[in-house]
Amino acid sequence: ILPILYLIRMFIVAKRPSLKGIEESIRGLEAGEAVERLKQLEDEYGISLGRLLYKYKRKKVREEKEIIRYSRMCEYERNCRLKGLKAVAGIDEAGRGPLAGPVVAAAVILPEDAFISDLNDSKKLSPEKREMLYDIIIKTAVSWGVGIVEEKQIDRVNILNATKIAMRAAVDSMVTKPDMLLIDALELEDMEAEQQPIIKGDSLSVSIAAASIVAKVTRDRII
Repeated sequence: ILPILYLIRMFIVAKRPSLKGIEESIRGLEAGEAVERLKQLEDEYGISLGRLLYKYKRKKVREEKEIIRYSRMCEYERNCRLKGLKAVAGIDEAGRGPLAGPVVAAAVILPEDAFISDLNDSKKLSPEKREMLYDIIIKTAVSWGVGIVEEKQIDRVNILNATKIAMRAAVDSMVTKPDMLLIDALELEDMEAEQQPIIKGDSLSVSIAAASIVAKVTRDRII
């Protein structure tokens, strides 16, 4: 009887998915769902599942922190929508600091229910991360636009005025016209939409952060 039981046990173990197979099966799930799935297998796999479970518990914590951070960055947009201003555009530029190349501005309206993980001030992101987020922003945005002012015009009007010209051009190129402009540290003249300049806005507003990435990636590609 014992040899038979041993053979049955070996057959069951052989049929059981490996840890690598389990990890493949939960790849792509949200961390919280992956943790629940792994907890269901704890009794069967015991301590051998510990490393995998620990890994996804840490991932769950990171995802929860990212959701909280992103939600805080939506505060300006939420306040605008509470006032009835639905099409909220973030505006930012790239190229005010460098001594060569154009100044590029971008304007982005994100959907109210959007969640773009790792969205942040473009200066805090690697080039690879900016490129990845650029594609997501373009696909997710309700509307977006870009304005470019070349070096010769910058020399004629100065960099501050060139930046404002680029920002107005970005707004003018949008298919959906914004009700509200959240602008990184500047205010624009002769605009129909309401405005709110925000110091360090690319770290405080999801819309401005999205615009900072679009502007930066666009300029980098030009350069």
